[in-house]
Amino acid sequence: MLIDANLKPADLKSSIDRLFSLSAEKIRSIERGWQPSAGAPVFTASGRYTSRGWTEWTQGFQFGSAILQFDATGEREFLETGRNRTVELMASHVTHTGVHDHGFNNVSTYGNLLRLLREGRIEANAWEQRFYEMALKCSGAVQAARWSDTKDGGYIYSFNGPHSLFVDTIRTVRALGVAHKLGHALLGENDRKISLLDRLILHAQSTARYSVYYGEGRDVYDLRGRAVHECIFNRNDGNYRCPSSQQGYSPFSTWTRGLAWAICGFPEELEYLDTIPDTELESHGGRASVVAWMRKAAEAACDFYIENGTASDGVPYWDTGAPNLHKLGDWQTRPAEPFNDHEPVDSSAAAIAAQGLLRLGRYLKNERYWQAGLTVARTLFAEPYLSTSPDHQGLLLHSVYHRPNGWDSVPAGARVPAGESSMWGDYHTMELALYLKRVIEGAPYLTYFSK
Repeated sequence: MLIDANLKPADLKSSIDRLFSLSAEKIRSIERGWQPSAGAPVFTASGRYTSRGWTEWTQGFQFGSAILQFDATGEREFLETGRNRTVELMASHVTHTGVHDHGFNNVSTYGNLLRLLREGRIEANAWEQRFYEMALKCSGAVQAARWSDTKDGGYIYSFNGPHSLFVDTIRTVRALGVAHKLGHALLGENDRKISLLDRLILHAQSTARYSVYYGEGRDVYDLRGRAVHECIFNRNDGNYRCPSSQQGYSPFSTWTRGLAWAICGFPEELEYLDTIPDTELESHGGRASVVAWMRKAAEAACDFYIENGTASDGVPYWDTGAPNLHKLGDWQTRPAEPFNDHEPVDSSAAAIAAQGLLRLGRYLKNERYWQAGLTVARTLFAEPYLSTSPDHQGLLLHSVYHRPNGWDSVPAGARVPAGESSMWGDYHTMELALYLKRVIEGAPYLTYFSK
């Protein structure tokens, strides 16, 4: 990746303003044409959002995007859309016991609304605040209950079952973080009080230990910073068994959106830990110990992305081991090519990763990570990634959902997916733009938790 060391957040202001102008019409278009009975919109085909009933993990991004639009522009219609749809349709996600996605669905909706209320952006209303708080408390506890013990800790298991640890979940444990900050805990058998903070930390530690590689000889494919999508455990004795992958090419290559979840998730939790008293971290070896392994994972993942995972402009192909990637030649030395004939890019991975790079750069006061995040943002906030056509409902083009399953739309005459959008890609592009907009304006720093 070629990092622009001279780029400043203010240089992106006009691009951010343009982005939020475009996103307003995209949100309105989806709201006009979407039928709740069809399921949550997931990704586009020929420019129109379609559904795919898998776990409905994108509904919070749909309504969360409207809330972010209000946050960025102050336009009340988007607040009302996001707020009303959250109240009408998100309750089932709060108590969904079958998924690991609570931080995606519920923090993006109830969490954003609570944050805006506490910031004074929404008029004070004690009962509305309590409503959001109750939803977030329940969501964090329900996600924490999806727990598998291991010989050295434990993890929140994926929808694949108790044997399965997904790297994605490192960003959804934000649900536990919010609930813990609200003073909530999970009650187990015999009224045993289970700390949501403890489960957040133990899950993050398992992710750092097994989902991220460090070049320490774990296997012959152990390249520092490489991430694996799924880790498999023996449920009889809690031992780790092997890497796996649901959406990547193989267990021994790096699915770049999975890498991006790690890049974004670990820095967010490092920021979160700064608000937690030292006494609450003593049972995990103390603050220095927790920060050390979490920082190690974050830096390794970010370094891999910069050095091995992406094209020169900061946009990755969907998997670093994709079988036809070699046909693109020295692809890392030039900008990504979304319309090539061999392997698709995944702009949504770039949108997620960019925010993580910025957060880690700020946390560590590391200019390399910060400038890398700005460089990726500049790429995404312009063509060919920013969707400017009023006929296309997506905001971020060239996103990929599930390449192995062949779910993504392939344009006529083309060989690989291109030109389409995803609900998580659009949401994270808006979140990235809002993050930078607040930095530029000197507004309160954007976090998922209240300080």
